[in-house]
Amino acid sequence: MESYLFPFDSLICMLLGISFTVWFTLLLVFIIVPAIFGVSFGIRRLYMESLVKLFEVSELMLRMRGGAEPEFDMSDIFYFCRRGVESIVDDEVTKRFTAEELESWNLLTRSNYNFHHISTRLTALWGVGVLIRYGFLLPLRVTLAFTGVGLLVVLTSIVGLFPNGRMKNYLSDKVHLMCYRICIRALTAIITYHDSENKPKNGGICVANHTSPIDVIILASDGCYAMVGQVHGGLMGVIQRAMVKACPHIWFERSEVKDRHLVAKRLSDHVADTSKLPILIFPEGTCINNTSVMMFKKGSFEIGCTVYPVAIKYDPRFGDAFWNSSKFGMVNYLLHMMSSWAIVCSVWYLPPMSRMVSGEDAVQFANRVKAAIARKGGLADLLWDGGLKRGKVKEVFKEEQQKLYSKVLVGSSEDRSHS
Repeated sequence: MESYLFPFDSLICMLLGISFTVWFTLLLVFIIVPAIFGVSFGIRRLYMESLVKLFEVSELMLRMRGGAEPEFDMSDIFYFCRRGVESIVDDEVTKRFTAEELESWNLLTRSNYNFHHISTRLTALWGVGVLIRYGFLLPLRVTLAFTGVGLLVVLTSIVGLFPNGRMKNYLSDKVHLMCYRICIRALTAIITYHDSENKPKNGGICVANHTSPIDVIILASDGCYAMVGQVHGGLMGVIQRAMVKACPHIWFERSEVKDRHLVAKRLSDHVADTSKLPILIFPEGTCINNTSVMMFKKGSFEIGCTVYPVAIKYDPRFGDAFWNSSKFGMVNYLLHMMSSWAIVCSVWYLPPMSRMVSGEDAVQFANRVKAAIARKGGLADLLWDGGLKRGKVKEVFKEEQQKLYSKVLVGSSEDRSHS
């Protein structure tokens, strides 16, 4: 009996070996090697265009289903009741901390769980999408993510052994770009960069609106930056320690983060050296849901150097890039990203900006830069602090609203007295 099993076992092992060989060969030829040289075969663009056609078909199915005579159910009124209450309590601040609403369904249950029950054909289409996303795309993306991160740790550690000089800087730039481009492909990210002549230069600070942790990868796959952040432990700590060996990134200990003078000094020392990469900073300090830009912290605008604004806008039809950190942990969030259809976004490099000589302070400069980013990205320009996502409203903001309300009351009473 065992003699018959041995050939079968050998056949299984041989098929598995062939499968893994083919799998990694395809990864190497069509994804990793093009990422190294910064070229694209146009497969992701074709994939995006196919998804648009698929969404149009699903939208047509929904409309055809909606044309049928509906059956009234008592529970139907609850939807309108809920929407009415939401309209009453809704405001321009808190809704920026939840996922952006879609005009049509993108065949993801996380955007609307009830759509796939409307018709058999639509349910079947949704089921095929689940198989593609979790059976093919997710394993492919996880493999690419581990490859990109692993190469980043290993290669930056090797580059760190070189003496400081042009060769080390050159190798560091190439390694970072290569690894970030592999990570971009792990998200099937389709990115359109505009106005590349305005890309940040050494001796400056790049500031951008913040929607997701992957904003860093989106920008770093098109240019090299010095990162700023807090020292972490675990896997993130391993990555940070490897990266700083090859490039002068700025990591702060937990006790140093609240020392504004120390932070400002290290940033000033960095930008004073024109041989060092531009610093990448997200002045909002938290992730906003791709619909607006909220208050910029003034720290990075007090340095006195050239600021390079960048606007980032995601297309939510293919996948919601917003990280709601109060609802999802990092692992859960990355699972959502890697099981989405794709990450599609546009990046605009704005002309460099500097503080005006005529008495413009850091807050006014930050607001001017924020307004420019909001206009370019088609985002709402809000003065509210993104820290309201986790904290209570500051007394200063309450007092401002109270003053506005008192003016309304005074104005209405004066109108009545005159009448």
